[in-house]
Amino acid sequence: MHWDRLFEDLEGQLAAEWESERAALSAESERLRISRLDLRSRLRLMCEVGASVAIELANGRRLPVTVRTLGADWIAVESAPGDDVLHGRSVRIVPLQAVRGIRTDHGTLLSSLETTAESDTALRERMTFGFVLRDLARRRVPVHLSLLIGDDVHGTIDRAGADHLDLAVHDAGTARLAGAVQGFRLIPFSAVAAVRTPGDHRP
Repeated sequence: MHWDRLFEDLEGQLAAEWESERAALSAESERLRISRLDLRSRLRLMCEVGASVAIELANGRRLPVTVRTLGADWIAVESAPGDDVLHGRSVRIVPLQAVRGIRTDHGTLLSSLETTAESDTALRERMTFGFVLRDLARRRVPVHLSLLIGDDVHGTIDRAGADHLDLAVHDAGTARLAGAVQGFRLIPFSAVAAVRTPGDHRP
């Protein structure tokens, strides 16, 4: 019996050491996995669940929104009815370079650390900010641009180049007619904090 107890104790110690080593290896593996995560991976998971967040922009604004779609260098977000008092529900295309932070609850933060599955929106995720703006120009969708510096501007995108857009400036609620256009602006993509479109238009 003495030897049986001795071997049981040794087995227990060995099992505890193995478990401790396994836990240490698992923790190190998880730290290594997280160290390789990029912002896009976490945003992709937030889009999949339609997470509610507050996006902080480089121009100092904070947008309470639901994240919807991730592109190559942008994210599409939707304001809930009542969140945008002046404009009701609307969609914004936000260049990732204009994002300075994302506020959310702890559960969403932790769930965004999960391993991402193979995305079924791979084609959409290759669409660049310029590609989306060219589509808005083609469709003649009125837009409201929030700029990193200076006042917001409303109008219709006439064309979008590789790194800039031409905007025909006119009042909200009016069509882009020659008599309604108040002027033209050439705006670099790098100056844009967000592009707001009507709620019925989504990328």
